[in-house]
Amino acid sequence: MRIGILGGGQLGRMLALAGIPLGLQFRFLDPEASACAADAGELIVGDYTDTATLDRFLDGVDCVTYEFENVPLVTAEYVSARVPLYPSARSLEVAQDRLEEKTRFQALGIPTPRFAAVDSRSELDEALRIVGGSAILKTRRLGYDGKGQARIESAEDADTAWGQLGGQPLILEERIMFARELSILVARARDNSIAFYPLTENHHRDGILRLSLAPAPGITLDLQNLATRIGHALLRDLGHVGVLAVELFQVPGGLMANEIAPRVHNSGHWTIDGAVTSQFENHLRAILGLTLGDVSPIGRSAMLNFIGDAPDISQLSGVPGAHVHLYRKDARPGRKVGHVTLVGADEAGLMPKVAALQRMADTITS
Repeated sequence: MRIGILGGGQLGRMLALAGIPLGLQFRFLDPEASACAADAGELIVGDYTDTATLDRFLDGVDCVTYEFENVPLVTAEYVSARVPLYPSARSLEVAQDRLEEKTRFQALGIPTPRFAAVDSRSELDEALRIVGGSAILKTRRLGYDGKGQARIESAEDADTAWGQLGGQPLILEERIMFARELSILVARARDNSIAFYPLTENHHRDGILRLSLAPAPGITLDLQNLATRIGHALLRDLGHVGVLAVELFQVPGGLMANEIAPRVHNSGHWTIDGAVTSQFENHLRAILGLTLGDVSPIGRSAMLNFIGDAPDISQLSGVPGAHVHLYRKDARPGRKVGHVTLVGADEAGLMPKVAALQRMADTITS
């Protein structure tokens, strides 16, 4: 079978690396000839909205998926009218717009920070009265890794934030004082079977994920079950097939949903080495109608991103048990160029190795 993937970045590449042992073939569509997934399948270079390019991409593929959520909705609709697309355009539509996303959470009874739409400077003042004085102004679309956001704590901050982001659809969100950031990944197959990975604890710097720990330390069964219920509600509402990531805040009394990603997710990279079946293999199994694989962790895992540049592999060989994944991407400030995972029997043995890797990464990354 040949699977088409919209996007040729590292997530598409890792999907292909998980699928090649299953006998699958892959074709990628990406605007950049330098897309890092090119070594894992056929690459078609072109615009996502060019129908002639899309027809070349779709010729001979059995189904299509996507590796990032900013695929134009018109592209998803064009594809789904010709070839099965998983997840559906509906999942893409909701995840692309922060206002639509938060409104769905609210409609499903999923706790979320207070929010309000902002389309003018006067609406920003009104939104601040609704949401509160400590808030984050965000673009409704296209923001990622901390981009398209401005923190507001005062009237002066509001002027600055509007100067940076005004003139496009925005959303103001309450700034939550949370205990930690968590995520849960769930895979739903075409036969409606569902599998949940354990909650993962995530640590960010400058809006970019740096470190994930799985299963999240100190997670109770009640908290895991609460995250599972949130995931179930979203899957049912979206009719989602494939992997879905739900980013969460742990707050007193439970969880608040921050956002969703209708795809394999950076916080699930630990599953490549730390779970019986990785998120990438399970995404492929889900969209192909195969039985989902076991999502059980095989130990305690940590995943550290390399941002900007990566250490020389010889440096990493000094950390026992380190599994290195480099993306074949040129070094660039703020760019994810690879990650490393560690798996151990317990936290006590794992965390000193994590600390050593963090020190190493901090000397060269940005």
